Amino acid sequence: MAPHRFSVGQSVEFVPHRYDGNIPRGPYTVVRQLPGPDHDREYRVKHKDGHERVVLESQLRGGPSGVFS
Repeated sequence: MAPHRFSVGQSVEFVPHRYDGNIPRGPYTVVRQLPGPDHDREYRVKHKDGHERVVLESQLRGGPSGVFS
């Protein structure tokens, strides 16, 4: 099983896939690492507006610590 690339509390940028609708892009904080397929791990992330969602690792880009808080 591959390890998660991002850790809890880390600031990340969410980049939606083509068919993800109107989910806001931008800064999120990793709230929880979730089990998922080895090829694309899952995370629970929180947007600065307070909404949380589950996203795939392929939809996240690392951000410098503290930039999005």
